[in-house]
Amino acid sequence: MLSKIKNYITDNTGILIRIDDIAENMNWDLMKKSELLFEKYLIKPVLGVVPNNKDKEFMNFPKKDDFWDQVRKWKNKGWEIAMHGYTHVYDKMCKKSDDYFNYGGGSEFFGHPLETQTLRIKNGLKKFQDENIKIRTFFAPNQTYDENTFIALKNCGIKEIIDGYGLMPYTENDMKFVPQLFDKVLLLPFGIQSTKLHLNTWNEDDFKNFENFIEKNSNKIITYDQALEKINNNLFYKIINVLSEKALRIKRIGIDKKSEFNI
Repeated sequence: MLSKIKNYITDNTGILIRIDDIAENMNWDLMKKSELLFEKYLIKPVLGVVPNNKDKEFMNFPKKDDFWDQVRKWKNKGWEIAMHGYTHVYDKMCKKSDDYFNYGGGSEFFGHPLETQTLRIKNGLKKFQDENIKIRTFFAPNQTYDENTFIALKNCGIKEIIDGYGLMPYTENDMKFVPQLFDKVLLLPFGIQSTKLHLNTWNEDDFKNFENFIEKNSNKIITYDQALEKINNNLFYKIINVLSEKALRIKRIGIDKKSEFNI
């Protein structure tokens, strides 16, 4: 019995590496180091690509002229390319109590009419299509959504999101969600979730911490497809997802946000 429980926990514990803010202008030195690290450990991350970056903070970083060639190379390696907003410019503010996952702050999507959100998603998808890159998943800048965001995504043919509550991937309103819970790289003793990494904010120590995390936990790092395979709407999963959602909605875990790592 104990061995069955142990095997069950092992089979249902993993972390998906998600990197945000992939754009023409970014910290390419750390991205190259990360790429070599992923190749060493045979990791296939999710890269959140901004299709039409207008974020002025990103513009301070070097520009890669062959950016879309590079994205295609990553795609050909089997890495998951996700759409991370459209321009990554926040033009609305929301309270934590208002946006769908209770993060609050600036948003590119929350608060806009359905027509506006749909147009931004369509324009982003068109850029990927023009670059011959197929997109099936999305996550919004600053994790801020409203009901119109999900409607717009479905209207544009996207039904997979790497964000959400719960300890296991789940379906809700005909959409698939892979939970992203913490602002730190934290491997839970049970459950499937994704990271949320921002290379543009890292220094060399942050990368070293990430490297140490990968070395210690490479056997628990999963692919996007493996995460989707864990979607199961049985009663047990529903209960643990509801309980974890309630806990996080009350308070999104009392974790120090000064670093992205908890190794």
